[in-house]
Amino acid sequence: MTLDIMVPFWGDPALLHATIDTVRRQTDPDWRLTVVDDCYPDPEVAASFTRETDPRIRYLRNEHNLGITANYERCRDLAEHDLMVFLGCDDLLLPTYVETVRAAHERFPEAAIIQPGVQVVDGDGVVVTPLGDRVKAFLRPSTTTATVLAGEGLATSLLRGNWMYWPSLAFRTDVLRRHAFREGLPIVQDLALVVDMVAAGESMVVDPTVCFAYRRHEASASSTTLVSGDRLGDDRRYYRSAAEQMAGRGWSRAARAARLRATSRLHAVSLMPGAARAKDAAAFRALVRHAAGA
Repeated sequence: MTLDIMVPFWGDPALLHATIDTVRRQTDPDWRLTVVDDCYPDPEVAASFTRETDPRIRYLRNEHNLGITANYERCRDLAEHDLMVFLGCDDLLLPTYVETVRAAHERFPEAAIIQPGVQVVDGDGVVVTPLGDRVKAFLRPSTTTATVLAGEGLATSLLRGNWMYWPSLAFRTDVLRRHAFREGLPIVQDLALVVDMVAAGESMVVDPTVCFAYRRHEASASSTTLVSGDRLGDDRRYYRSAAEQMAGRGWSRAARAARLRATSRLHAVSLMPGAARAKDAAAFRALVRHAAGA
């Protein structure tokens, strides 16, 4: 059972090749890697793959820039095997990633999603524990072995606070293709997609085995980019929709978690000092509105 590792690419070519190197070092060789270049303007990226000798690695370039969500969709459509992952083009697989997710799939073949253990690294690859990731660790269900989660309990947990790491998730390809990415929600599309799958009756394996390194780049001193383009507004819009979705299923606890969106609001509070230091009045006001539940 080959794992399709799909890499939607737009970013630093050096980091991309570092990512690919970690795929080469997998203890389980049963993988196929596809880089889907969304028209990154450096021609050397394509040129570097003409020198590739590993038949498991292929490079494709979109005819025109699709954007984040549409490139995810293309990656999903290109997958040919039963299990797939959207690997970030700057993230790193630890050597047992493929081995771990394939074992989880073989043990729990009915589960649609696998969330393995994740460590966080900075731009230099050094393991770090930023506040947001400490919060994720606190919110994540505590398991000592691979465990299947589903139903209202899983939905409530995710809507209380998104503890997943999207690029580390492995999906059953057939199930993933039944669910569309939400339009106009690029910041929370990962949460929206998974909650839609859970609402449809799908389950998730949470395996505490740490086998993935999520790269968390240093945040800007200003919070402006975190609230630009009404990103906080998109967040609120999604949670309102999720509350209605959960209520429609009769999942009252999950609906309440979506209406409260407590972690999202607390995150806005944590960004206020940065906005104040940057003297960004517009960002500060937006964060206050979000934190207040507006």
